[in-house]
This record gives sequence, C-alpha cells and structure tokens, in this order.
Amino acid sequence: MPISSVTLRRDLSQRNVVRANDFRSDLSYGEIPSVIYRDEGGTHGNFIPASYRSICAHSEWQKRLKKQYTGGRWIPWRGERTRYELDCANSSDALLMNVFCYPRVLCRSHLCTLLGIAPGIVPVFGFKPRVPQVNGRGDQTETDMKIGDLLVEAKLTESGFQSATFQLLCRYRDLDEVFEVGDLPVVGEKVRAYQLVRGILAAYAIECSFLLLCDGRRTDLVDGWFDVIRAVRSCSFRNRLKLLTWQEIAAALPARLRQFLDEKYGIS
Repeated sequence: MPISSVTLRRDLSQRNVVRANDFRSDLSYGEIPSVIYRDEGGTHGNFIPASYRSICAHSEWQKRLKKQYTGGRWIPWRGERTRYELDCANSSDALLMNVFCYPRVLCRSHLCTLLGIAPGIVPVFGFKPRVPQVNGRGDQTETDMKIGDLLVEAKLTESGFQSATFQLLCRYRDLDEVFEVGDLPVVGEKVRAYQLVRGILAAYAIECSFLLLCDGRRTDLVDGWFDVIRAVRSCSFRNRLKLLTWQEIAAALPARLRQFLDEKYGIS
C-alpha cells in the first residue's frame, strides 16, 4: 500500500525502538523518535554484521561512517559523544551500505542484471562527479554511490528531492541540452526534484547511467521521478535513467540479508 514519508518514519521508529533493546543506542526527542545506534567494538546495531565487517575493513568505505549527523540537536546528552548520519535508523545511506557492502553481493547475477552492471565491481560511496557549470567550474554535488558507470541516488524516509530556484538551476552548463526546461515540475517560483535534475546532469556530463532507489511504498517519490524524466529531451539518454525499488533489490539478495531488511526496514 502507498505510504507517506511520515508513515514510513513512524514504522521504522516502531521497529527500531523494539530492536534497539538488544543494542547500545539513543532515542531522539520528538513525536516520531529516531533510534541512533552506536559502534560496539566491531558491531553496530544499524548494520547487519557481515556488511559492517566489510565496511570497517575497507578504508574508503569506513570514512563514510563519519558523515555528519544533522539532527544532533534533538538528541539527549548530545555533548556526550559525536553521532553520525549512518548511526540513524532512518538513514538511506546506511540502508545502501547494508545492501551493497554485503560480502560478494555484487557477484550475484540477478542483482547485477537488475542494475545493468558487470559482476564484481567495487562500489564507491559519496562520489563527487563535479557537475559542470556555465562558469567552467564543477559543483560539489555528492552522489550516494557509483558502481562502474552507474550513479545511484538512494531514498528512504526523505520527504522529497529538494527544490531550487530557476536561477540556481541555470548555473549548470548542460541544462538546456538535457532537459526541456519548461516541462520540469514547478511549484511557485521553484523547480521541484532539484536533486534528481542535478543527478541526471551529472550522469550526462560523465557519460554514466543514473538510478533512483526508493521504497516501493513511496508512490510520491515514484511520481516525482516520472515528473522529471518526461522533461528529458533525448530518448537514448532517457533509456540510461532507471528506477528500482528496495523491494525489487531485496528479491535478488541472499536470504540472511533479505531477513534483515524485512525485520529492520519492513522491506520484503
């Protein structure tokens, strides 16, 4: 059944409040509290153990664990220690790494076929494609993951894809070449789905494909995707733009990882 970002956050909160009894964690203030897990000397409540071991053994992946957490002001005893984005039970980055850091998962033919990649490629997390601007510089856009020639944007409980003014959007060199700008979704004076537009421009600039990963119950995100895709000028380039749900990804995963996703995220 379709659900909203608020409903999904509430479901994740309920699941993880129960689950957190077995792990060291904090609970944020608010009507829908977030569970903030912590490392316990080689294990971490927000990760399936096999994926967490892989992350800790890979120097570049391990750096991702230090991504800043922006909700610290809602945490009791916030000065006690530093919390990070991937400690939060709602983190789409943590979900992404739980899946794609699992040992040998990218050697599975079904999953690689879904993604349209060759088996055995090592993913890069927090990739910066430096999307070219009119002034000749590249911006600081960060893509959640890059696997070979595939850029991936991952979503979970986020309310949308952010918005931006036309003025901000027009700084990108390839905007008019990639999009029929008048067909982009607009509310008031702002363009909706700014993150998607920017990610697609990044894929175009570095000759990659682009994938949005989201929960299949979030039909609002699926609708937002198609609102942007319809504005893409080139049919051949549009064929390199993909949408998959976490549920579709889960079907191609090992049984133990599928069980973890069902228990922790309700993804089945």
